[in-house]
Amino acid sequence: MSNYVGKRVKRTEDPRLIQGIGHYVDDIKLPDTLHVVFLRSMYAHARINSIDVSEAANAPGVVAVYTGADVAGIGQVPCAGALPDLRVPDYRVLAKDHVVFVGQPVAAIVATDRYAARDAVDLIMVDYEELPAVVDVEQAAEAGSPLIYEEYGNNIAYRLTSGEGDIEAGLAAADRVVKQRVVHQRLAPIAMEPRGVLARYLPGEQELTVWSSTQIPHLLRTQLALMIGIPENKLRVITPEVGGGFGSKLNVYAEEALLGWISMQLHKPVKWIETRRENIQATIHGRGQVGYIEIGCKNDGTITGLRYNVFADMGAYHQLLTPAIPTLTGLMLSGCYKIPAIQMNITACFTNKVATDAYRGAGRPEATYVIERAMDLVAAELGMDVAEVRRKNFPKPEEFPFATKTGLFYDSGNYEAALDKAIANADYAGLREMQKKARDEGRLVGIGVSTYVEICALGPSQAMPAGGWESATVRIEPTCKITVLTGVSPHGQGEETSFAQIVADEFGVALEDVTVIHGDTAIVQYGIGTFGSRGLAVGGTAVYKAAEKLKEKATKIAAHMMQTDVANVSFKEGKFTKTATAAASAVAGNGGTTTGDAVPRNEITIQEVALAAHLAREIPPGLEPGLSATHFFEPENFTFPFGTHICVVEVDKETGDIKILKYVAVDDCGKQINPLLVEGQVHGGIVQSVGQALYEEVVYDENGQLLTGTLMDYALPKAAMIPRLELDKTETPTPVNPLGAKGVGEAGTIGATPAIVGAVVDALSPFGVRHLDMPLKPEKIWRILHTQN
Repeated sequence: MSNYVGKRVKRTEDPRLIQGIGHYVDDIKLPDTLHVVFLRSMYAHARINSIDVSEAANAPGVVAVYTGADVAGIGQVPCAGALPDLRVPDYRVLAKDHVVFVGQPVAAIVATDRYAARDAVDLIMVDYEELPAVVDVEQAAEAGSPLIYEEYGNNIAYRLTSGEGDIEAGLAAADRVVKQRVVHQRLAPIAMEPRGVLARYLPGEQELTVWSSTQIPHLLRTQLALMIGIPENKLRVITPEVGGGFGSKLNVYAEEALLGWISMQLHKPVKWIETRRENIQATIHGRGQVGYIEIGCKNDGTITGLRYNVFADMGAYHQLLTPAIPTLTGLMLSGCYKIPAIQMNITACFTNKVATDAYRGAGRPEATYVIERAMDLVAAELGMDVAEVRRKNFPKPEEFPFATKTGLFYDSGNYEAALDKAIANADYAGLREMQKKARDEGRLVGIGVSTYVEICALGPSQAMPAGGWESATVRIEPTCKITVLTGVSPHGQGEETSFAQIVADEFGVALEDVTVIHGDTAIVQYGIGTFGSRGLAVGGTAVYKAAEKLKEKATKIAAHMMQTDVANVSFKEGKFTKTATAAASAVAGNGGTTTGDAVPRNEITIQEVALAAHLAREIPPGLEPGLSATHFFEPENFTFPFGTHICVVEVDKETGDIKILKYVAVDDCGKQINPLLVEGQVHGGIVQSVGQALYEEVVYDENGQLLTGTLMDYALPKAAMIPRLELDKTETPTPVNPLGAKGVGEAGTIGATPAIVGAVVDALSPFGVRHLDMPLKPEKIWRILHTQN
């Protein structure tokens, strides 16, 4: 019987977070800490003729000033992309003679407090020679565009064609071919806690400790060791509480390497805490694609082929995964549908902007948006209902595992069941009636439907740049308190609770008897980290497998203590019990392999076994003392959650404002370990989709100046803008892992955006509107309405 798995268990980490007694990077205080502030480029593209730091170096409180020339020995910021013919610019931690985006660090000032450092920044004199900038990704690809790297001869980072099937035949076989340009605007991740780094070098021990708000402590340790030349086993990365990441902290940044290096030079702790302006300006951005859809269909709605030509905005440099993000879009272009031919042509371009990289969903929201907008366009072209076009092209449940024309094998699925449930929950027929009545009254009401599938549980190592496995150690202490060490490094997802649920059920102990430790490379064996909805499906499976190993060992000890064979012992709810036959035999004096004068016991608790394992007086000969097991879980495939989202909106004809009247979602993430956590993840994802669809947009001017550098300019959705979310589920376990869990962290972000945009387009369809580019700000809608009038 399961006491915890599958139950709505409140998060055990919440009390310390809600009370504000957890510890983030900036909460860690070390004696004699120095503070670092960066001088950042004010130009999007400029040559640096000279830098004079003499006045800044003599300012009160300033300990040191470093420029690009001083730190030339630090390795370049890493890029894990491994695409054919990929161009990788030499990205240094401080610019030396060339800046290529506003916000690029040019100098680092170290002072006794951050205010003194900030004041000294203004005393650095930089002789810039401004150069022409290129901001628009399509213009960047054109011949004659200003060159960011003259040695390349153009601004192309790479070109790539992917997909399978005869796309020309697929489009030729269509009765109609629908075409549309779509824009995925740049987004700023805006984690509640900006980035932060604290580094301390101990010259006696020759050890460097780096505290960083990262999603990948072990990968960061490896990369920092390579960048600053310290043995990896002398480098410790600690990730305390992390106030959100959304993918932006799945990276290795210049500041992390530089802080570690400075501490090694000065033999003092040094700290840098990012400001919000720096966060929007110099952390990565998400999305940033402009694409052209061609989709062929028969008159009955059957899709015959999909081609997508996309310009992907890399920004000026590659961060860790920058080149890989558009390839994820290509992998997921098939969506929920049987499409006989798919082709994606990527033109990835450098622009004078900060790099794009992983942001919640990382390439998959773009793919879902493309295919879902395409399905809406097909429905409009044919005069069909948007739900029926989707249903017509679903693979059937018996067709799984389903091979797509993008090279994936979807593990399990029942897309029609999720659609049916969402339609029933929303009363779709009733909504259409309501819409007809509203239109008769002159109101602009629209209904959007999105059916999605996403790639999760990243993933098999063959498909990952730095391994796709995950590790876990489960250790039972002599007092039977259980410690879980996980390579996953959660930052708000709730794995401290879900992992404890798994272990507590496995050993029949209370939830509070289990402690989950993560985010410290000196304590936890190597791990890959938390991203791509892999925490539970991969990391949780490693925990489960380690617990299974440990139960095997505990069972051997219990059998020895009960003087019987292992085969005669069962374990349930914290107790090892002899089978009835073995127990009867023991009473008759034929108890098993061990003999003795005392009548052997028929039942023994996990607590007694834990103590015996450590005292080592009652363990089988040849068995190691202690109770600890480690497992490295390598998944054989990704997992593919799916679902249906339905959104109903009303557009205000006078103001262009959009109000969400109803939102219904049915998500299938396989087995749910904790439905409360699942709902929280879906809630958060949908809210981020509302932001992308209606409000958020990073804007640069034609010279590369960032116009949305503060939260006064960059609009985020607020609580009052979010409707009541009506959530439900279907549950189709994955065969990829024994938990049956698929992952859900990005589902809302992927499924909701097309539903919201589809609803607004549907509301404006009486005006002949077939498509709108995000964000759907009131001004944009107002102009459309007034132009049409």
